[in-house]
Formats: sequence, C-alpha cells, structure tokens
Amino acid sequence: MQRQFGAIPRWPAIGDSVATKYEIIDFLAREFPQTRCMVEDVGHHSATIIHHVGTEHLRPGNTVSGPLLMTVADVALYVAVLGTIGIVPLAVTTSLTINFLRRPSAEQPITGVCQLIKVGRTLAVGEVSLYSNRSEPMVAHAVGTYSIPPRRG
Repeated sequence: MQRQFGAIPRWPAIGDSVATKYEIIDFLAREFPQTRCMVEDVGHHSATIIHHVGTEHLRPGNTVSGPLLMTVADVALYVAVLGTIGIVPLAVTTSLTINFLRRPSAEQPITGVCQLIKVGRTLAVGEVSLYSNRSEPMVAHAVGTYSIPPRRG
C-alpha cells in the first residue's frame, strides 16, 4: 500500500454528510451557552439566525446596538460554515465588515440570512443580510471570512 503525502483534504460536496441543524444547535448550546442566537435554518452554504431584541440590546434613541447586529452576522457565518464542512470548532472569524443601512426596529427580532460565497481549503467567505422585519428592507449587510483549520488524519 502506497502512502500519499501532501494530499489535499476534501471538504464535503453537495450531498455529502455535513452537520445538521440539530447537531449545530447542540454544539452551540454546549460550547457557547452564553449565546442567545437561535438557529432557524441550515443549508449547504447557508444559514438563518434569529436574535430577539431586549432592552439590554438598545442604545440611546431606542435603536438596536451595532454589537448585536455584528453578533448575529458572525453567528450566521459560523453556522453556515459548520453546516457546509461539519463541526469544526476551531474555525474562527478572520474578518467581519458591516454596513449599517437603516435603523432597526426595537420591537422586532434581528434575522441574519447568510450565504457563503466561497468555501476553500483554508478560508470561507460569506455575506449576511440583516433584517429587523423580514418584509422590510435590510437594516445591515455584512461580509466575513472564516479561517478553517487543517484537517487531521
């Protein structure tokens, strides 16, 4: 039997076994018990996250704080990555850029809809559209990159 050196790891393709919505929910509950983000949907290269807004998330002027919007965007990216490559705990954010487009409602939950643009061996890039009411225009748009650690074995 020949041993191959330098083989490039292959991430799952469409139809391959990846982390399910419920596996990701269990993982987040175990590893990030402080998060209040709720996983609504996970698909291959996509995820939808919801975070209810409380008074602790408001800033002066009764608007939703930027850090909450950034949290929803970051979690949406992470969940989309996990749903695409499986549970890889050490996948980490390397960049996150957000554009605040309009004032979010203090009475509506924030919804983040992520679509991964590219998933490579070491990086995943995605965009997140953030809404405070799904029938309204976006309140923010984020683009982020996740670093994917090398596979072992």
